[in-house]
Amino acid sequence: MNFYKPQGVSSHDCVGAVRRLVGIKKVGHGGTLDPLAEGVLPIAVGRATRLLPYLPEGKAYRAIVRFGLTTTTDDLEGEILTQQAADRLTVETVVACLPEFEGAIEQVPPAFSAIQVQGQRLYDLARKGRVVTPPSRTVVVHRLTVQHWQPGAQPELTLDIDCGPGTYVRSIARDLGDRLGTGATLAHLTRTRSGGFDAEHSLSPEAVTDLVERQALELVDPAVCLGHLPAIALPLDLARRWQQGQKFPPPMAIPPQVPHRVLNESSGEFLGIGQLEDRDEGPILKAKMVL
Repeated sequence: MNFYKPQGVSSHDCVGAVRRLVGIKKVGHGGTLDPLAEGVLPIAVGRATRLLPYLPEGKAYRAIVRFGLTTTTDDLEGEILTQQAADRLTVETVVACLPEFEGAIEQVPPAFSAIQVQGQRLYDLARKGRVVTPPSRTVVVHRLTVQHWQPGAQPELTLDIDCGPGTYVRSIARDLGDRLGTGATLAHLTRTRSGGFDAEHSLSPEAVTDLVERQALELVDPAVCLGHLPAIALPLDLARRWQQGQKFPPPMAIPPQVPHRVLNESSGEFLGIGQLEDRDEGPILKAKMVL
């Protein structure tokens, strides 16, 4: 389901709402959104929850970065750490710095984030007064595009961000402010694309409620969501064996360690996710997820 998470609720709350609406206990989401953020939140129901890790990885956001302000959470939810006038900052100066934040970059996640350190979430540690700075990690930012500049004592930059998994937009805002010497924090965030879904075709909570009440809710076919993966078609006998968890050499050459959509050769039916693994006795096709 291409769900649109509203601002002010958690991703977990959205899953709970969908669970109650559809009457199915097993519901999951792909890619957590902070409570203050809004936008695309892929949600899967039933056995399809096991397919969430195989959705396309790229994400896109529209962010508003406010300069002259820093906070404990790197967004407006946190306590103010520093505040200053940044009215001399120009959009030309900001744009000149943006290439430093594109490509493969080193990024330190926010102290208030869902990353685990020694089995505990950073935000849980921070709320207990134990602020832990996580190690930096490499993320990929494909493109930064300026959409709007609002001058003022604390000017704001509206920025479209196309990035890979694990990228924190809050960290981009914080680090951009550090680079310019004014400080900055994330003032607003909308996720416009995630898991192959886009905001334009997403369903609000009200729309989902209405569709359920009219018994008109149609979930997206998993085969459509996973069209970016290469496919392997199995004859009927091998398809049945694969669905039963048997392992055997694939009927065609495929690259190892790459998830493939497994299809029924005769009907084209999507059966699940398989992957070639090298064994001492030779390569075998292993079931990673069977529908």
